Amino acid sequence: MSSSRVLFSTLITGAAAFLAGCAAESAPAGEGNTMVMGNPITGEGIPNPTSTVTPNWGQLPAGRVMGTSAGMDIDPIDGNLWTYERCGNGALPAPGAAPAPAGGAGGRQGGGAAAGGRQGGAQAAGGGGGGGFGGRNCDTNPDHPPIYKIDVNTGAILANFGQGVMVNPHGIGVDPQGNVWVTDFAVNQARTKGYQAHKFSPSGELLMSLGTAGQSGNDGSHFFEPNDAIVAPDGSIFISDGHSGQGMTTNQAIEEGRANGQTARILKFAADGTFIMQWGRIGLEHGEFRTPHSMAFDSQGRLWIADRGNHRIEIYDQNGNYLESRYTFGRISGIFITPEDMVYAIDSESSPLGHQNWVNGVRIANLNEDRIIGFIPPFPTNRLHDGTAVPENPRLYQGAAGEGIAVDRNGNVFAGEGPNSMRYAGGPWTRYGVN
Repeated sequence: MSSSRVLFSTLITGAAAFLAGCAAESAPAGEGNTMVMGNPITGEGIPNPTSTVTPNWGQLPAGRVMGTSAGMDIDPIDGNLWTYERCGNGALPAPGAAPAPAGGAGGRQGGGAAAGGRQGGAQAAGGGGGGGFGGRNCDTNPDHPPIYKIDVNTGAILANFGQGVMVNPHGIGVDPQGNVWVTDFAVNQARTKGYQAHKFSPSGELLMSLGTAGQSGNDGSHFFEPNDAIVAPDGSIFISDGHSGQGMTTNQAIEEGRANGQTARILKFAADGTFIMQWGRIGLEHGEFRTPHSMAFDSQGRLWIADRGNHRIEIYDQNGNYLESRYTFGRISGIFITPEDMVYAIDSESSPLGHQNWVNGVRIANLNEDRIIGFIPPFPTNRLHDGTAVPENPRLYQGAAGEGIAVDRNGNVFAGEGPNSMRYAGGPWTRYGVN
């Protein structure tokens, strides 16, 4: 999940050069870069620009139970990583304990949404938000600070804050001034917290909150499962809202979801938080979404939206006008665009029942082509992070990858491990190094 990446002044060098060479080699001389190289569905025949994998990355706080993550961004000022974990929510079991079942259907929120039921009540009762997030969270564990700034080279924790503010963080973005935006897509039992987007200073001071705490809606002052936040160079704030549409797999379910007040939309606010406009609803057409899960800006100022349930990226101008789409990235959870306009998208949700045959992982492309030129493979799912065999292997050959993604100035790739991948990765964050 990403911010205004055009502010980076330092170019990504090694990985970009590697991928540029691969793109050039994929087309015969004189024919341009038009021939698809390898298989974008399985990743076979597509080069991996990284060479080392470090699961459970980072100098994690001693004694702290770490939960899942789904959002990451790079600080535009110093190039370090901002991310979060969910206050122990989705934490791995203690050694010797049986692991919780992994989501094999390609969408952990799918059940309630597919039935067309309004999810707000279930979230309030569970205290944990969208399906599968009951129990421990940042509301029931209020002393646990969920937001982290991490040195991309050493893994050292540079900042850690945000305790007591939210229920379950989902999206994160850093604005041009280095302020950190985090969306909270769940509500607590009392419905006094959640469904908001929060702006923090780099040192952790809460500067602004959008949305009405604990209350759902689809107007300019309410959210219903806000997914991501991103800030344009002019200070305009964009929020992608609505997490349930990805599980609506029939026209009837979509109609029922709309009737129940569920949403899939983009909201635009002025820098001071004044609501300006919104567009989108749950659906299949351009201008509609089934879970607009994350966002990124390219160097042209266009807004890229990972429309996860529709297995595509939708591209808009900043006034909500549809421009074009991309279709070769899978069932996308996170998207990051580098200063040189290389697109990195991570698929964490493709599964035998949710998006058949597509292998999870990171797909990489040039900005102006719907053609994959780099692929970072997923964790295999026949064994857990500690080597324990998983006989049922719910994802078969499709593997498991994280939800959040960020790329540093040297081309190293970072993934935030969500509920589908945490037990295979062994911790909330993974680093894919280029050397």
